[in-house]
Amino acid sequence: MSAPKKVFGIILAGGEGKRLMPLTADRAKPAVPFGGQYRLIDFAISNLINSGLRQIVVLTQYKSHSLDRHISQTWRMSALLDSYVASVPAQQRLGKRWFSGSADAILQSMNLLNDEKPDIVVVIGADHVYRMDFRQMLDAHIESGAKATVAGIRQPLAMASQFGVIDADTETGRIKQFLEKPTDATGLEDSPHEVLASMGNYIFDADALIAAVEADGESPTSGHDMGGDIVPYFVDRGEAGYYDMKQNDVPGSSPRDRSYWRDVGTIDSFFDAHRDLIATLPIFNLYNMEWPIHSQAVNSPPAKFVRDSVGRIGNAIDSIVSLGSVLSGTHLERSVVGPWTLAGGGSTITDSVVFDHVQVGAGSRVHRAILDKNVILADGATVGVDRERDLARGFTVTDSGITVVGKGVFIDR
Repeated sequence: MSAPKKVFGIILAGGEGKRLMPLTADRAKPAVPFGGQYRLIDFAISNLINSGLRQIVVLTQYKSHSLDRHISQTWRMSALLDSYVASVPAQQRLGKRWFSGSADAILQSMNLLNDEKPDIVVVIGADHVYRMDFRQMLDAHIESGAKATVAGIRQPLAMASQFGVIDADTETGRIKQFLEKPTDATGLEDSPHEVLASMGNYIFDADALIAAVEADGESPTSGHDMGGDIVPYFVDRGEAGYYDMKQNDVPGSSPRDRSYWRDVGTIDSFFDAHRDLIATLPIFNLYNMEWPIHSQAVNSPPAKFVRDSVGRIGNAIDSIVSLGSVLSGTHLERSVVGPWTLAGGGSTITDSVVFDHVQVGAGSRVHRAILDKNVILADGATVGVDRERDLARGFTVTDSGITVVGKGVFIDR
């Protein structure tokens, strides 16, 4: 019997997340709260942990304090078994420069691979919402003999220009071409209206990855990007395979949420991903206990729903409410509410995402809005009701009409 392969996990969490501003004004994108009590990074780490990986590093760079703190407080593994999830900030090991791309992040963190000496390296992004059993992809990678394997998710052909697209050879299991946001992509053989889009998840033979990023680091014309440069390097050598997420069978998944994957890189996609959580039969099910999404245990009392001071009765419809929140005579509908939110009598919160420690004054109205933590609405204040007024107050308003209020803002009437 051959010895089991040693597998090492790398999570790339150094991006700025400019398209999620102002939610990323004071934090890294992977640290943005999601689904009430989670951070975006929790989905990536949970998938690796649930897949049996026990040595994981998170490469960080921009505004990483809250992300580093969350990882250190939440993801504590047994040192006795040499298990860990470690945040590794950019350290300028190759000179006075920061990471110039995701491949450069790995090149500048080569000491991690040299220390652990893994056989296989799993490299994934930090800011997607999904479930995936990487054990199945690992088995497929080893069986294929490929040096690199790229995970692909089926997406509508009309959306091909938004992704890196895998031109797959179904006979050999190899990637013929890796197309970066093509405008003329063709559909899959078995599904002409779909393409296989890269999920930003990769598996490499460790020695091959090291050779690739070292060669890439010496190229003056490279963008030093995993998808844009490293994957094409393996494709050109005939050493890149692909893994169709359709094959992945996550324990506890249902036909409705099987193969769910959402890139929450924009305000609209972030908002839409929350909408996917709150249906009676959710498109993404947070309540799958066979493949749990782990996060920091919030030391808080249960959420409470009470009459307000004059006896008005509130209600909560198609919504998620986190621990510590108190809603007094509030009408809550199609919304996600984070921990320790306080809402006063006669207030309404509809079609919105509310982060933690938000205060919604009596008679206030919140509609199609995202409120960052510590936002305070005075009694009778409104957000998302008058677009022009929201813009005049300096709030971000998307073309689709979603109003975003940054951290710690006080909103008067």
